[in-house]
This record gives sequence, C-alpha cells and structure tokens, in this order.
Amino acid sequence: MQTSTPDQNQILFERAQRVIPGGVNSPVRAFRAVGGTPRFVQRAQGAYFWDANDQRYIDYIGSWGPMILGHGHPAVLEAVQKAVLEGFSFGAPTEREIELAEEIIKIMPSVEMVRLVSSGTEAGMSAIRLARGATGRNRIIKFEGCYHGHADALLVKAGSGLATFGAATSAGVPETVVQDTVVLEYNNLAQLEEAFALHGSELACVIMEPIAGNMNFVRPTPAFAQRIRELCTQHGALLIIDEVMTGFRVALHGAQSVLGVEPDITVMGKVIGGGMPLAAFGGKRSVMEHISPLGGVYQAGTLSGNPVATACGLATLREIQKPGFYEALSAKTQRLMQGLQSAADAAGLPFCTDSQGGMFGFFLMNELPQNYQQVMKTDGARFNKLFHGLLDGGVYIAPALYEAGFVSAAHTDADIDQTIAVAAEVFRTLA
Repeated sequence: MQTSTPDQNQILFERAQRVIPGGVNSPVRAFRAVGGTPRFVQRAQGAYFWDANDQRYIDYIGSWGPMILGHGHPAVLEAVQKAVLEGFSFGAPTEREIELAEEIIKIMPSVEMVRLVSSGTEAGMSAIRLARGATGRNRIIKFEGCYHGHADALLVKAGSGLATFGAATSAGVPETVVQDTVVLEYNNLAQLEEAFALHGSELACVIMEPIAGNMNFVRPTPAFAQRIRELCTQHGALLIIDEVMTGFRVALHGAQSVLGVEPDITVMGKVIGGGMPLAAFGGKRSVMEHISPLGGVYQAGTLSGNPVATACGLATLREIQKPGFYEALSAKTQRLMQGLQSAADAAGLPFCTDSQGGMFGFFLMNELPQNYQQVMKTDGARFNKLFHGLLDGGVYIAPALYEAGFVSAAHTDADIDQTIAVAAEVFRTLA
C-alpha cells in the first residue's frame, strides 16, 4: 500500500505558527494573499532555491531584491568567509565601513556623506528624522502605495480628497504620530501643486519611491518627478528618494539617474548589503552634518556597519560595476517580459509589463497603472491562479499581487525559457 510523502513545508508551517505570529517573520511570506502553504527554503544557489521537500524553484524574488548576482556568488562568499574569521561584530569602527561608504559615494553622485544602518525601515525612519531636524519643520508628504518601511509616521493611507492627513493603517500607531503626514496620489500633479500651496512653508520633506515597487511596478511620469524636485527647492523642503528597492538594482546609479532628478537624501538597502542586513541613508554634506555626533539629530545602532555585512555589500558593489553588467541584466529582464507578454497575447489574456534593469512588474490589465487606485483594479483571483500555476511548475514569484519581481545575473536563457513555457500553460487556463 502506497503512502504519500508528508509535505515538509506544511509540517514546518504548522510548527512555526505555534511559536511565531502567523508562522512568519514578515507578513507577505505567509501566503495569506494567495492561499496555500509557504515554501520553507533549505538552500539556494545561483538562480534557484530548494524548499523543505527538496523541490527546486527558479527564484524571481531574490530575497526581495538583494541577490542581484544570484545566490552564493563566489566573490561574495569569499569576502564573507574571510570577514567571519576576523570577527562577527565589534561595536567599534572598522576600515571596511569607510570603504563601503566611499564606494557608495563614488557610485551615487547625489551622496556626499553616508550613514550605515541595518535595515531599510531604519534608514527611511532616520532620513525622515534628519529632514525634520535639518529644516526645523514637522510635516511630510508621502504617496499612496509607496512603502518606506514600517516606521509609525509612514504607516498611513490616503482618504478621499486632496492632501488628506493620514489615518494609521496599523494598530498601535497613534493618530497623533501620523497627523503631520500628508498622503497624496502618486502621479497626481494637481494634488501635488495644491499640497505645496497649502503646506509648503511647513514641509520638512517629500519622500517617494522612484519606481513604486510595492504597487508591483509603477513609474512616476517625468513631469511628476521633476515637479516634486522643483517644488521642494522652491519651498525649502528636502526631497528624499527611497532607493531601498531600486538602488543599484535598476541602474548602477539608481533610479534617480533614470529620472534625472537629484535628491537631497537617498535611502538605500537590499543590494548594498548583498543579502546581509545592511542599509544606509546619505545625501548632501550640509544635510548629513546634522546627524549626531556632528549635529543634533540622534541616530545610533549596535550593529550599524557590521563587519560581515559590509564585506558582503562591498563585494557585491564591486561585482556590479564590472563592464557590461547592467546591459546583460537588462537584456535578461526584457527577454522575460517580452516572452510573458507574447504568451499572454497568444492566450488572449489582458496583460501588460514593465521593467528597468533587473526589476520588473506585470499586471493582468490592458494598460499599465499610474497610481495605487488603478493598481487595485487588477484581477486578484486570476493572479492567485497564476501564482500557484507558476509555483507548481517550479517558478517562484512574489506571493502577492502588489510586489515587483527581480532577475539576477545568474538567471540563464534556459531559466527564462522554462518560465515563459510554464506561464504560457497557465495563461491558457486563465483566458
């Protein structure tokens, strides 16, 4: 009598739920949006990871963006292994922190000084505090659908109408904490103009994603991005561009180089750590000198500039600067998007795609959306079927409708061909 092999992912998930809220340490991993059982990763190499059942998947999340070289790149492994032998953490300065800061400044023309931290949330939170401290103002603007980490002041959504003051979107965030956060619609020039007319003299900063990767993949129009810069300059507010997701991922010099807009402060993460917990915020010297111990804006962290994380990040940044890296990465991503579009068209399925460098998004719609409200109109039920169809075929994309995807340098033409073939089969069932 044959017995089926127990699903090790399910066993681990049940065990996890007894000791970890929801069974996961970051909500999207729980598969609540798409249904089913999360895959518990055993190991990863190149463009693949293997789950608890030893099932291999082509990985298009890459740890949500950092693994631009793929998993286990030899140069990165060598750097990390050497650093581990020297020590895990010191709580004191190291030369490698300087080297990483110098590398970031060399690559990012808008950054003259940089402070290393441990997560994108910490970097975003600190950038907001810095902007408030440097300007002596409290009010900030963010855009609906843009995610800047889970700091209290940024966990807000827009209501109806213009420049709505935020209502907290998380329990535990007091209304008094978000009362100075103004939420506007992404790509809405009229709202932007009126918000500055109303609050310009009170605004410390505008924080924006230069490609909104938590709406899947939504670009700002050039006019919108340029006008934000002009209005910030005119009213004495600082422009913060959040490149946690896009920095070194869509282009060597970040999405700000694609937009042609120079921020006052840049928030960075993911790729600069190469998969280790490392992030940063940096900007003009005149702004950064407000940070303690030079100025009155306090920020500190026991593990900031961790020697193992900086080794990983530095090795990664050196690899991505090699000639032809981004041309090859962009070509892979475009080939994947073109293949998916052709397969969807052949099936008669509403579908559209966009990409930049090694970052991509697709929507089960006829036209690319411009803001969060348009993104919300996409077909969630169809997406869930697509997700599970791809998963069954050994292709792992984000388990949520509103998340961007990532291609790495390790993905091969065969990986992309397999992905397109699996997607084509699923598309036929969805049409």
